[in-house]
Amino acid sequence: MPSLQNNATTPETGATAGAAAAPQAGPRFADVGSRYYGILLASMAVIVILSNIGASKGVLFGPIVTDGGFFLFPFAYILGDVISEIYGFKMARKAIFTTFALSIFASLSYWVIIALPGFTDDYGVAKQHALVDALGPVPQIVLASLLAFLAGQTINSLIMVRLKARQGERKLWMRLMGSSGVGEFIDTLIFCTIAAPVIGIVGFGMFANYVLVGFLYKVGVQYLLVPVTTLAIGWFKRHEPTYAV
Repeated sequence: MPSLQNNATTPETGATAGAAAAPQAGPRFADVGSRYYGILLASMAVIVILSNIGASKGVLFGPIVTDGGFFLFPFAYILGDVISEIYGFKMARKAIFTTFALSIFASLSYWVIIALPGFTDDYGVAKQHALVDALGPVPQIVLASLLAFLAGQTINSLIMVRLKARQGERKLWMRLMGSSGVGEFIDTLIFCTIAAPVIGIVGFGMFANYVLVGFLYKVGVQYLLVPVTTLAIGWFKRHEPTYAV
Protein backbone atom coordinates (compact mmCIF):
# COMPACT_ATOMS: atom_id res chain seq x y z
CA MET A 1 0.00 0.00 0.00
CA PRO A 2 1.54 3.39 -0.97
CA SER A 3 2.37 5.70 1.88
CA LEU A 4 0.51 8.97 2.30
CA GLN A 5 2.63 12.06 1.70
CA ASN A 6 2.18 15.75 2.27
CA ASN A 7 2.09 17.61 -1.03
CA ALA A 8 2.70 21.00 0.56
CA THR A 9 5.06 23.20 -1.37
CA THR A 10 7.04 26.35 -0.75
CA PRO A 11 5.87 29.64 -2.28
CA GLU A 12 9.26 30.23 -3.92
CA THR A 13 9.67 26.93 -5.76
CA GLY A 14 6.29 25.23 -6.07
CA ALA A 15 8.18 21.94 -5.53
CA THR A 16 6.65 19.03 -3.60
CA ALA A 17 7.96 18.83 -0.06
CA GLY A 18 7.32 15.10 0.34
CA ALA A 19 7.02 15.23 4.12
CA ALA A 20 4.87 12.80 6.09
CA ALA A 21 1.15 13.67 6.24
CA ALA A 22 0.47 16.24 8.94
CA PRO A 23 -1.53 19.43 9.43
CA GLN A 24 -0.05 22.04 7.10
CA ALA A 25 1.03 25.31 8.65
CA GLY A 26 2.27 27.00 5.48
CA PRO A 27 0.67 27.74 2.11
CA ARG A 28 0.08 24.96 -0.40
CA PHE A 29 1.04 25.07 -4.06
CA ALA A 30 0.82 22.62 -6.94
CA ASP A 31 3.59 21.23 -9.08
CA VAL A 32 3.46 22.13 -12.79
CA GLY A 33 3.51 18.57 -14.10
CA SER A 34 -0.13 18.55 -15.20
CA ARG A 35 -1.55 20.20 -18.32
CA TYR A 36 -3.30 23.02 -16.48
CA TYR A 37 -0.29 25.28 -15.99
CA GLY A 38 0.49 25.22 -19.71
CA ILE A 39 -3.11 26.09 -20.59
CA LEU A 40 -3.15 29.05 -18.19
CA LEU A 41 0.23 30.31 -19.44
CA ALA A 42 -0.80 30.04 -23.11
CA SER A 43 -4.08 31.86 -22.41
CA MET A 44 -2.24 34.69 -20.66
CA ALA A 45 0.20 35.06 -23.56
CA VAL A 46 -2.57 35.20 -26.18
CA ILE A 47 -4.53 37.79 -24.19
CA VAL A 48 -1.48 40.03 -23.70
CA ILE A 49 -0.45 39.84 -27.39
CA LEU A 50 -3.97 40.68 -28.56
CA SER A 51 -4.16 43.49 -25.99
CA ASN A 52 -0.92 44.95 -27.35
CA ILE A 53 -2.38 45.08 -30.85
CA GLY A 54 -5.66 46.57 -29.64
CA ALA A 55 -3.87 49.15 -27.49
CA SER A 56 -2.48 50.87 -30.61
CA LYS A 57 -5.98 52.23 -31.26
CA GLY A 58 -7.32 55.10 -29.18
CA VAL A 59 -10.98 54.70 -28.18
CA LEU A 60 -13.50 57.37 -27.10
CA PHE A 61 -16.74 56.71 -25.22
CA GLY A 62 -18.01 60.27 -24.95
CA PRO A 63 -15.59 61.96 -22.51
CA ILE A 64 -13.94 58.65 -21.58
CA VAL A 65 -10.51 57.99 -23.14
CA THR A 66 -9.17 54.44 -23.42
CA ASP A 67 -7.63 52.09 -25.98
CA GLY A 68 -8.72 49.09 -28.04
CA GLY A 69 -7.22 46.53 -25.66
CA PHE A 70 -9.15 47.72 -22.61
CA PHE A 71 -11.69 44.86 -22.58
CA LEU A 72 -9.06 42.11 -22.75
CA PHE A 73 -6.20 43.12 -20.48
CA PRO A 74 -7.87 42.62 -17.04
CA PHE A 75 -8.20 38.93 -17.84
CA ALA A 76 -4.40 38.63 -18.02
CA TYR A 77 -4.27 39.76 -14.39
CA ILE A 78 -7.03 37.35 -13.43
CA LEU A 79 -5.02 34.51 -14.96
CA GLY A 80 -1.96 35.79 -13.11
CA ASP A 81 -3.91 35.60 -9.86
CA VAL A 82 -4.94 32.02 -10.60
CA ILE A 83 -1.37 30.99 -11.40
CA SER A 84 0.00 32.72 -8.28
CA GLU A 85 -2.58 31.11 -6.00
CA ILE A 86 -2.21 27.61 -7.43
CA TYR A 87 1.47 27.36 -8.39
CA GLY A 88 3.32 30.00 -6.35
CA PHE A 89 5.46 33.03 -7.09
CA LYS A 90 8.27 31.30 -9.00
CA MET A 91 5.87 29.78 -11.53
CA ALA A 92 3.93 33.05 -11.81
CA ARG A 93 7.18 34.87 -12.55
CA LYS A 94 8.01 32.26 -15.19
CA ALA A 95 4.61 32.84 -16.81
CA ILE A 96 5.22 36.62 -16.86
CA PHE A 97 8.65 36.29 -18.48
CA THR A 98 7.41 33.72 -20.99
CA THR A 99 4.44 35.89 -21.95
CA PHE A 100 6.60 38.87 -22.68
CA ALA A 101 9.24 36.88 -24.54
CA LEU A 102 6.39 35.82 -26.82
CA SER A 103 5.16 39.42 -27.03
CA ILE A 104 8.59 40.56 -28.16
CA PHE A 105 8.67 37.76 -30.72
CA ALA A 106 5.25 38.85 -32.02
CA SER A 107 6.44 42.46 -32.28
CA LEU A 108 9.54 41.42 -34.24
CA SER A 109 7.32 39.34 -36.52
CA TYR A 110 5.15 42.40 -37.24
CA TRP A 111 8.29 44.37 -38.13
CA VAL A 112 9.39 41.67 -40.60
CA ILE A 113 5.91 41.50 -42.14
CA ILE A 114 5.87 45.28 -42.65
CA ALA A 115 9.42 45.30 -44.08
CA LEU A 116 8.75 42.57 -46.67
CA PRO A 117 8.26 43.96 -50.21
CA GLY A 118 4.58 43.99 -51.11
CA PHE A 119 2.55 44.28 -54.30
CA THR A 120 2.91 47.65 -56.04
CA ASP A 121 -0.65 48.00 -57.32
CA ASP A 122 -3.12 50.34 -55.59
CA TYR A 123 -4.59 47.53 -53.49
CA GLY A 124 -1.14 46.34 -52.38
CA VAL A 125 -0.04 49.85 -51.45
CA ALA A 126 -3.25 50.49 -49.51
CA LYS A 127 -2.84 47.21 -47.67
CA GLN A 128 0.77 48.07 -46.79
CA HIS A 129 -0.32 51.42 -45.36
CA ALA A 130 -3.03 49.68 -43.35
CA LEU A 131 -0.49 47.23 -41.89
CA VAL A 132 1.89 50.05 -40.99
CA ASP A 133 -0.89 52.02 -39.33
CA ALA A 134 -2.22 48.99 -37.41
CA LEU A 135 1.00 47.21 -36.45
CA GLY A 136 3.63 49.93 -36.72
CA PRO A 137 3.11 51.39 -33.22
CA VAL A 138 3.01 47.93 -31.62
CA PRO A 139 6.75 47.75 -30.68
CA GLN A 140 6.42 50.81 -28.43
CA ILE A 141 3.14 49.42 -27.08
CA VAL A 142 4.95 46.14 -26.34
CA LEU A 143 7.71 48.07 -24.54
CA ALA A 144 5.10 49.90 -22.47
CA SER A 145 3.25 46.67 -21.76
CA LEU A 146 6.48 44.79 -20.99
CA LEU A 147 7.67 47.25 -18.37
CA ALA A 148 4.20 47.85 -16.93
CA PHE A 149 3.09 44.23 -16.76
CA LEU A 150 6.48 43.06 -15.54
CA ALA A 151 6.33 45.48 -12.62
CA GLY A 152 2.60 45.31 -11.90
CA GLN A 153 2.10 41.58 -12.30
CA THR A 154 5.26 40.73 -10.33
CA ILE A 155 4.06 42.86 -7.42
CA ASN A 156 0.55 41.45 -7.81
CA SER A 157 1.84 37.87 -7.63
CA LEU A 158 4.22 38.61 -4.77
CA ILE A 159 1.42 40.14 -2.69
CA MET A 160 -0.83 37.13 -3.45
CA VAL A 161 1.80 34.64 -2.28
CA ARG A 162 2.89 36.62 0.77
CA LEU A 163 -0.71 37.03 1.94
CA LYS A 164 -1.32 33.33 1.34
CA ALA A 165 1.69 32.53 3.53
CA ARG A 166 -0.14 34.32 6.36
CA GLN A 167 -3.72 33.29 5.58
CA GLY A 168 -3.37 29.78 4.17
CA GLU A 169 -6.51 28.81 2.29
CA ARG A 170 -8.63 31.47 4.02
CA LYS A 171 -9.61 34.95 2.77
CA LEU A 172 -8.93 34.34 -0.92
CA TRP A 173 -11.16 37.30 -1.78
CA MET A 174 -8.88 39.59 0.25
CA ARG A 175 -5.80 38.38 -1.61
CA LEU A 176 -7.47 38.86 -4.98
CA MET A 177 -8.71 42.37 -4.25
CA GLY A 178 -5.64 43.64 -2.39
CA SER A 179 -3.06 42.40 -4.89
CA SER A 180 -5.09 43.53 -7.91
CA GLY A 181 -5.47 47.09 -6.66
CA VAL A 182 -1.74 47.64 -6.13
CA GLY A 183 -0.60 45.74 -9.22
CA GLU A 184 -3.06 47.39 -11.59
CA PHE A 185 -2.22 50.91 -10.39
CA ILE A 186 1.50 50.42 -11.05
CA ASP A 187 0.78 48.68 -14.36
CA THR A 188 -1.61 51.39 -15.58
CA LEU A 189 0.64 54.31 -14.63
CA ILE A 190 3.73 52.87 -16.36
CA PHE A 191 1.84 51.70 -19.45
CA CYS A 192 -0.07 54.93 -20.00
CA THR A 193 3.05 57.07 -19.56
CA ILE A 194 4.92 55.22 -22.33
CA ALA A 195 2.03 54.37 -24.66
CA ALA A 196 0.08 57.65 -24.63
CA PRO A 197 2.15 59.42 -27.35
CA VAL A 198 1.80 56.45 -29.71
CA ILE A 199 -1.94 56.26 -29.25
CA GLY A 200 -2.33 60.00 -29.81
CA ILE A 201 -3.12 61.10 -26.25
CA VAL A 202 -1.81 64.63 -25.64
CA GLY A 203 -2.20 67.12 -22.81
CA PHE A 204 -2.28 66.44 -19.07
CA GLY A 205 -6.08 66.36 -18.83
CA MET A 206 -6.42 63.72 -21.54
CA PHE A 207 -3.54 61.74 -20.01
CA ALA A 208 -5.06 61.88 -16.50
CA ASN A 209 -8.37 60.73 -17.97
CA TYR A 210 -6.60 57.82 -19.69
CA VAL A 211 -4.81 56.71 -16.49
CA LEU A 212 -7.83 57.09 -14.21
CA VAL A 213 -10.29 55.39 -16.54
CA GLY A 214 -7.85 52.58 -17.28
CA PHE A 215 -7.16 51.92 -13.60
CA LEU A 216 -10.79 52.10 -12.46
CA TYR A 217 -11.96 49.90 -15.33
CA LYS A 218 -9.32 47.20 -14.83
CA VAL A 219 -9.77 47.05 -11.07
CA GLY A 220 -13.56 47.24 -11.43
CA VAL A 221 -13.61 44.26 -13.79
CA GLN A 222 -11.34 42.24 -11.51
CA TYR A 223 -13.37 43.09 -8.41
CA LEU A 224 -16.61 42.30 -10.22
CA LEU A 225 -15.22 38.93 -11.28
CA VAL A 226 -13.79 38.00 -7.86
CA PRO A 227 -16.61 35.44 -7.30
CA VAL A 228 -15.90 33.88 -10.71
CA THR A 229 -12.13 33.93 -10.09
CA THR A 230 -12.71 32.31 -6.69
CA LEU A 231 -14.77 29.53 -8.28
CA ALA A 232 -12.13 29.00 -10.98
CA ILE A 233 -9.34 28.78 -8.40
CA GLY A 234 -11.42 26.32 -6.39
CA TRP A 235 -11.88 24.18 -9.49
CA PHE A 236 -8.14 24.11 -10.20
CA LYS A 237 -7.38 23.27 -6.57
CA ARG A 238 -9.73 20.29 -6.75
CA HIS A 239 -8.52 19.05 -10.15
CA GLU A 240 -4.78 19.80 -9.98
CA PRO A 241 -3.36 16.39 -8.93
CA THR A 242 -0.46 17.77 -6.90
CA TYR A 243 -2.39 20.43 -4.99
CA ALA A 244 -2.76 19.19 -1.42
CA VAL A 245 -6.35 19.67 -0.25
